[in-house]
Amino acid sequence: MSGTGDKIKGAANELVGKGKQAVGNATDNNKLKAEGTAQELKGEAQKKVGDVKDAADKATKNH
Repeated sequence: MSGTGDKIKGAANELVGKGKQAVGNATDNNKLKAEGTAQELKGEAQKKVGDVKDAADKATKNH
C-alpha cells in the first residue's frame, strides 16, 4: 500500500498545472489558468494521499 505512486502522480499534476497556469497567464487565457490551478490542487491532494498511505504502511509495520 505504498504511497509512492500517488506522490509521483501528484508531483506530475502539480508540474503540469503550473505549466498551464504560466501559459494561461502569458496568453491571457483564463480558462487555461483555471484548469492549471485545478490540476495543481489535484496534485497537492494526490501527494497528501501518498503521505497518508506511507504513514499507514509504516504504522502497520511497527505493530
